[in-house]
Amino acid sequence: MARGDGEAAGHHGGAGSGGAVLVLNAGSSSVKYRLIAAGTGRNGPQHLVRGQIERIGEPDGEAGDHAEAVGQVVEQLRDRPVTAVAHRVVHGGDRFREPVQIDDATLIAIEELARWAPLHNPAAAAGIRAARTALPQLPQLALFDTAFHATLPPAAFTYAIDRELAQQHGIRRYGFHGISIQYVVGETARLLQRPATQLNMIVLHLGNGASATAVADGASVDTSMGLTPLEGLVMGTRTGDIDPAVAFYLARAAGLNLDEVERQCQKHGGLAGLCGDNDLRAVQSRAVQGDPQAQLALDVYCHRIRKYIGAYHAVLGRLDAVVFTAGVGENSPVVRAGSLTGLQPLGITVDHALNDTRGSTARLISPIGSPVAVCVVPTDEERAIAQQTAAKLGLAGNW
Repeated sequence: MARGDGEAAGHHGGAGSGGAVLVLNAGSSSVKYRLIAAGTGRNGPQHLVRGQIERIGEPDGEAGDHAEAVGQVVEQLRDRPVTAVAHRVVHGGDRFREPVQIDDATLIAIEELARWAPLHNPAAAAGIRAARTALPQLPQLALFDTAFHATLPPAAFTYAIDRELAQQHGIRRYGFHGISIQYVVGETARLLQRPATQLNMIVLHLGNGASATAVADGASVDTSMGLTPLEGLVMGTRTGDIDPAVAFYLARAAGLNLDEVERQCQKHGGLAGLCGDNDLRAVQSRAVQGDPQAQLALDVYCHRIRKYIGAYHAVLGRLDAVVFTAGVGENSPVVRAGSLTGLQPLGITVDHALNDTRGSTARLISPIGSPVAVCVVPTDEERAIAQQTAAKLGLAGNW
């Protein structure tokens, strides 16, 4: 049975003037959902229901397949007004640069793009197919994590490999976390009371997956994740940047085949590979207790972030803000301080009292008068999806 929780924000009592958007995020073995309704007047959006169906297809799972899982969601929301359904899709390639209304051709394209996101796009396609069957009367939109990075210039998205080979196979930097980053850019502009189109910032999306993005005048101009979400920062289980020759060497010296090398980079690298824990909270706790492996893992993690901040400062030329978001970015003063250590000559520093203060709202943690604002800005991917869907469909109300 779908596990859902009622929520409230603003006033109660049903959808606002713009109706309600059902946001679906289908994973390989789960479906997360959230129903968001427009607010009216000065009221913000109403977060009506949220939940998750887990272990899909497993013997003790909550649903046999994605169709059954989506059916459970629809049944739970049968008395709720739903205006549209919006689906998060990880990879849109270079084809999908904005939210699109889903038709048969769009669904086929999402499935074809699974060659770059084999763990994510097939699940999204399954969720879309199930939702179109269960709610055929509603408009359904797909929103892509790669879309915000469609503004990357050729110098940033081009890899230095054989040009014809790259063109034939679509090998280039695409970038990810775009839905979240776009939302955070807007919220940072609101915090700083300046238009996003006049701000240069580095957004550090730090969770189990992690990325850094250089944003110039509100647009993505460079980002650390590449063809896939493996490149860039150190992550929970992913290596991030690594010499490609490591794969060749492991094949020869350790006798690993391609699948085994990929598994090492995707599932056994990152923090987990360095110290055995992929949860940064556990790594920090062990480091405090004097565990040298955990301390090294934390040092490598922060060093990689610091290196990207310096590189993206150079890319941007002028830097107005460094922004931390997502689970680690929002909740780890240790990582925030450690990542910015030594950057004072660039105008980047934290006020340690502000940095150590917990909070659930967007806030500044840099000293008053700092040339570069250091911000902590909570992300809300589902709200971002609802906002973009409402804008695409012209739905009224405050989202």
